[in-house]
Amino acid sequence: MGFSTLIDILGSIVIGGMLLMILLRLNDTAVANSFQYSGEMIVQKNLVEIVKLLEHDFRKIGYCRDWQAIPDPSKSILKADSTSIVFLTDEDSDGIVDTMTYSLGSVDELAGTANPRDRMLYRKTNQQMPLGANLGVTKFELTYYDAFGTQIAFPILVPGEINTLQIDIELEDVSAYDQKYNRVFWRQIRLAARNLGNR
Repeated sequence: MGFSTLIDILGSIVIGGMLLMILLRLNDTAVANSFQYSGEMIVQKNLVEIVKLLEHDFRKIGYCRDWQAIPDPSKSILKADSTSIVFLTDEDSDGIVDTMTYSLGSVDELAGTANPRDRMLYRKTNQQMPLGANLGVTKFELTYYDAFGTQIAFPILVPGEINTLQIDIELEDVSAYDQKYNRVFWRQIRLAARNLGNR
């Protein structure tokens, strides 16, 4: 075996090693991109589901199939603050007034999850146990406006003044790849429940 054969073997080992490193990097990048894109899709789907439910419920504030059950819709909102709201509605259109509550849980509740910022968003009807799901909600904020479009300051002492509300919600991945969390934000500006206007 000659010297040139050894050089050829060493050269092929170096080139083969470089090709192997390129393949490993391509594989790692493909995995990262796949995780990132699927994470984005999951976060967006979660946001769409939450928004559909919020809009459905919030537009029915003060609604009852039997309109005499809520004779004064201005008294439909019982309690309101920046991260929770309690209101009267007819959830299943049976003519019976239901009390619905939306509230944001604390960060400590989901301390065991990969995302340190996610929280539970709770939905409670009447005296049932609150239903919540970890869909990656990191922010749920409500802002209230009176009939003139002026923002109502907290604490809200007279919920009957509320005419419209703004909903801000932000979601992140429940788990992340390499500590990078996908984030989506949605804002409903001046959502008006039709029945609040019937005064």
